[in-house]
Amino acid sequence: MLRTLLTLLAAITLSLSVGFAEETAPAPAPAAPAEAAAPAEPELPLITGTPEAKQAAGAAWFGTYTGPIKKEDGKPDRLDPAASTLNNGDNAWMLTSCLLVLMMTIPGLALFYGGLVRRKNVLSSMMHSFGLAGFVTVIWTTFGFAIAFGGAGVYWGGFDEFVMLKNVFFDPALAEHSNRFPINLDYAPTISFGVFCMFQLMFAIITPALISGAYAERIKFSAVLVFTAIWLVLCYLPLAHMVWGKNGLFNWGFGANDWAAFDFAGGTVVHISSGIAALVIALFLGKRKGYPEQQMAPHSIVLSVIGAALLWVGWFGFNAGSALGANGLAALAFGNTMIATAGAACSWPLMEWIIRGKPTVLGAISGAVAGLVAITPACGFVEPGSALVIGLIAGGLCFASVTYLKRLLGYDDALDAFGIHGVGGIFGAIATGIFFSPDVNPNIPALNSALYLEIMKGEQPIILNQIKAVVVTVLLSGVVSTVAILVAKFTVGLRPSGEDESAGLDLSQHGEEGYNA
Repeated sequence: MLRTLLTLLAAITLSLSVGFAEETAPAPAPAAPAEAAAPAEPELPLITGTPEAKQAAGAAWFGTYTGPIKKEDGKPDRLDPAASTLNNGDNAWMLTSCLLVLMMTIPGLALFYGGLVRRKNVLSSMMHSFGLAGFVTVIWTTFGFAIAFGGAGVYWGGFDEFVMLKNVFFDPALAEHSNRFPINLDYAPTISFGVFCMFQLMFAIITPALISGAYAERIKFSAVLVFTAIWLVLCYLPLAHMVWGKNGLFNWGFGANDWAAFDFAGGTVVHISSGIAALVIALFLGKRKGYPEQQMAPHSIVLSVIGAALLWVGWFGFNAGSALGANGLAALAFGNTMIATAGAACSWPLMEWIIRGKPTVLGAISGAVAGLVAITPACGFVEPGSALVIGLIAGGLCFASVTYLKRLLGYDDALDAFGIHGVGGIFGAIATGIFFSPDVNPNIPALNSALYLEIMKGEQPIILNQIKAVVVTVLLSGVVSTVAILVAKFTVGLRPSGEDESAGLDLSQHGEEGYNA
C-alpha cells in the first residue's frame, strides 16, 4: 500500500513539474518602442560624495563603459582609485564566500569522498582534495589567474597582465592614494580585486578535486598531478575566461549575444567540465581490481554525511557569492540554492523508496549534491518555484544515471562524479534556459540592454545557446582530458601495481594508514 501511495505521489509531482514549466514560459513581450539614436559611449562620471552615492554612480555605468578610466592627470588607468566604489559590506560578504567555497573542498569534499571509499584508501582520497588545494593555488598564482581573467580574448586571457598576481592585491602606482588596493571595474566594482581573485581561485580548486571521485582507489598520485596541471591549463582556465572573462565567447555581460550563455556560478565551467573529465579518465583507467564482483561499499557513511552537510552550507558561498556583492541578487541565488537542494534531497530517496522499498541516507546526501549541481548555473536567473522543479527533477535524473546508466555502459566511475556532476550539470545548464526569467536579474538589462530586448521580444534562442555552451564544454573537456591522461600514462604511469592496489593506496602512495585499529 505504501509503495502504491509513493508511486502516486511521484506521478503527481512529475505532472506538476511539467505543468509549472509550461506556465512559467516567458510571455510574448510588448512591441518594442521606436528605435532611438544610439547613445554616445558613456563617460566616467566624477564620483564623489557619500559611499552610497559612489556606489549608485558606479552602477549607472558599470558594464557599459568600454574605454579606459581616466585619472585626473588624463592618463588611462583601469584601476583608478578615484573611481573606487568599494563597499565594505560587499567586501566582507565576498571574503566570507571565499571561505565557504574553500570549505566545500577542504574539509567538505575530502570528507564526502573519503567516507565513500574503502578504509584502505581514505587518506589517498582525502589527499586528492587537500593536495590539489595547494597545487592549484600555485598554478593560479603564477599564471592561472592571468589566463582566466587577464587580457580580453574570446577563448583565452593572456600573460600581458596579472602574472604572479602583479597589481592584483597591491598596485605601486596607487601608492600615493589612500586607497592603494586595486578595484577592477571590469569584474567587480564594489570589492577589492584581490578578493575577486581569491574567490575565483576557490572555484579553480574544487573543480579538479571533483574529478577525483571517478579515479578514486586506483591511480598514482603522480598521475593525478600531471593530469590536473594539463587539464587545468588547457580546459578549466580557458573555459572560465570564455564564460566569465572579459569579451569571453559566452559572456553576455561583455556583449556576447549570438553565443550568450547564462551560467551564474559554474554549471559549465565547474560541473560539466569536471563530469566529462571524470568519465574520460574512468574509461582510460579501467575498472578497480575486483569491480563489480567484489563488494566495494563506503567504509563510513558518517564521514560522507558530514562532508555533504559542509558542501550544502559552503554552496551558499559558491552560488550566492557569485552575485559579487551583498545584495538582492545574492539573496535570490541563496534562496534558489536552498530550495533546489531540498527538492533533490527528497526526490532521490523517494525514488529509492519506490523501487527498492527503503530510502537511504546515502541517497539523501547524493540527491542533495545533485540538486546543488543542477541549480548552480540557474540560481541567479530563475524564480524559486522553478528552482524547486529543477531540484526535484535533478534528484530523480541523477539517481537513474548512477543506478542504471553506469550499469548499462559498464564504466567504473567510483564515486559517481560523472553521474552527478556531468549529468546534473548538463541538465542544470539546459534547465537554466527552460526556466529562464530575465527580470529576476537586474544585471541583464544593465550590462547588455540589446540582449535583454531580444529576450523580451522572443528573438533570443536562450535554450539553443545553452545547448551550444554545453556542447563546447563537453568537447573541450573531452579532448583535453584525453590528452592529459595520455601524457600522464606515458610519463609517470596511471595505475599502481595490482599488489599495491590490493593493499590500498594509503600505504602504496603515501606510506600511511587512516586507521590504526
